Amino acid sequence: MMDVAQAEGRIVVVDDDRLVREIVCDALKGLARVEACESGERALESLSRERADLVISDLTMPGMSGIQLLERIQREHPGTEFVLLTANASVESAVGALRMGAADYLTKPIRPEELALVVEQILARRRLLAENARLRAEIEIIESCRVLLRCLDPGEVYAVALDLVLSTLGCRRGVVHFRRTAVPRTDGVATRGFDEDQARRLRDMLVTDKVPDLDSVSGPVIVTDGKMHDLLRSCDVEAGPAVVVPVRGQESEAGLIWAFDETKGRDSRALDRVRLVARHAELALQNAERFHRAQERAFIDDVTEAYNARYLLQATEHEIQRAERYKKDLAVLFLDLDRFKLVNDQYGHLVGSDVLRQLAEVLQECIRQVDTLARYGGDEFTILLLDTDLEEGVAVGERIRGTVADTIFEGERGAPIRLTISIGVATYPAHASDRDTLLDVADKAMYLAKSQGRDCVCTADQLQT
Repeated sequence: MMDVAQAEGRIVVVDDDRLVREIVCDALKGLARVEACESGERALESLSRERADLVISDLTMPGMSGIQLLERIQREHPGTEFVLLTANASVESAVGALRMGAADYLTKPIRPEELALVVEQILARRRLLAENARLRAEIEIIESCRVLLRCLDPGEVYAVALDLVLSTLGCRRGVVHFRRTAVPRTDGVATRGFDEDQARRLRDMLVTDKVPDLDSVSGPVIVTDGKMHDLLRSCDVEAGPAVVVPVRGQESEAGLIWAFDETKGRDSRALDRVRLVARHAELALQNAERFHRAQERAFIDDVTEAYNARYLLQATEHEIQRAERYKKDLAVLFLDLDRFKLVNDQYGHLVGSDVLRQLAEVLQECIRQVDTLARYGGDEFTILLLDTDLEEGVAVGERIRGTVADTIFEGERGAPIRLTISIGVATYPAHASDRDTLLDVADKAMYLAKSQGRDCVCTADQLQT
């Protein structure tokens, strides 16, 4: 028999005889928590306060009989087991109770060992059925998570995981906010159950305000209020308690899922189910990270380890779309070393490649982490400056030009090499509305700088004068 501290389940004992109630309670000590009631009415009050696994009731009592109590329990508290006690059992009454759904019946006088054995069997059967139901639910969740295996884009993983969490919990409304921590300004938001205006406002606030903290939750939890609820209220949305589920990859991926539920209470079993979804989502994120790591190698220049022209074209397209969405400026700097061919001719291409690698490090230190540096080809580099207008872009260009001129690059055996650089600046949307035109006018501005004596910065405005 289990220790009292380990007792599982709850049993309600119903009998108008105090001695019988005491005998039953003593017999069941250690099997479960037991509450004794002297009438069927009191038993129903107890069940309305807290569910029970089993009701053990006398057949004949003043007021509500045991059969009447069984009928009420079947109707109002389905799933509750019922055992009938009687001092004058007949085959008819026993069969009638069993047909109505009673698990068993026992005759008085009560034999404690027999009662304990019957109750142990009933509770064991309930535990087995509950475990089977849990396993079936987990298998269904695992099967539904198979769709994650086909997701190689992190944004798609988060969106599918949001759908799976909502489906698992039976919720209609949810949000997922995610970002790749190693790639700045790549926050993403997916919403379900909000109208178009609410979703847009919520997305804008999450992306621009960077709240709530994606590292603030270590495991699935239930929250009733917080930063996300404040954001929803600012969007004129009232939301009830939310199940919050963190989803993280092994490298740079981090996201939080909120599933809002205004009607249903949640317990540890609900958290266990969404934890299973989260585990599969995190495995999918790890696959996506590996895929993107391999893909990014195709975007890296072997000599300088800056991005290459292929990546630049994609990044420029993406940043133009972002600038258009948020009504921001985007500056493009085209840079070309002056007379770099002399370095290659004098020191050789190996030294020339090493100087380009040093130059890439210098350029990277001159820009922000959110900006993009790419080697366009040969000794030409391109920089994308986010949220930067023409005046600010020229200032960055002048800072780069001065830094390059002041830097002593190392040649063969430490020989000092000094370089200058010509820079062209163009901005979206002032000078171009599409990628190819924007890159082209920045390139032409750079050639204008070359024609004006090199070691200077020219803008696309000067091409029009």
